[in-house]
Amino acid sequence: MFDQEFLTQLFPPERTNEFFEALFGDAEEGAYDIKLSYQGKEGKSLKFFFELHARPHQCLRCNLTTGLPPVFERHPIIATKKIAEEIAKKAGFDKHTWKLGQTIQYSENLHFVPLLVTED
Repeated sequence: MFDQEFLTQLFPPERTNEFFEALFGDAEEGAYDIKLSYQGKEGKSLKFFFELHARPHQCLRCNLTTGLPPVFERHPIIATKKIAEEIAKKAGFDKHTWKLGQTIQYSENLHFVPLLVTED
């Protein structure tokens, strides 16, 4: 249901550059690329990750990514609310809630920001 084609349409690769252009005025200032991935179902919740992949010759430091969940919640280019609505619609949820979890530092070059979309 949540294949990579759907996820890429929901969060296209160019959105990363748009995000960094809005933040810094230059997409090249960004240290990572953002990709949306589906991680499975947990009870009534669907779990996704905003994957943060370090760009070549860049370093993902925790001080870059730890504060991202509140930014992603509100930033109009990331549009987490709209993404959650589209996920809920595809899943057939009449009512839903969503939340972002704390950043997970998986490796030096890969961090995750969890997104849970839960059927009410």
